[in-house]
Amino acid sequence: MSEVPQHRANWWRVFGAPIVIGVLSLAGLLSALLVGDPGRYFAWFGVGLPIAIVAWAWWRKP
Repeated sequence: MSEVPQHRANWWRVFGAPIVIGVLSLAGLLSALLVGDPGRYFAWFGVGLPIAIVAWAWWRKP
């Protein structure tokens, strides 16, 4: 079984989290528009997640 090339592993390590956060945000926005009442709760989570991550990073900085 072949190993993953080093440059590919570094790419996912750098851009993986922002891609996942972006997809969750987009899913939250779409669920608020298309799903109705249950979608509102997921929308709060999906749209609030980047805000929570930024707040956590800001409070954690030295």
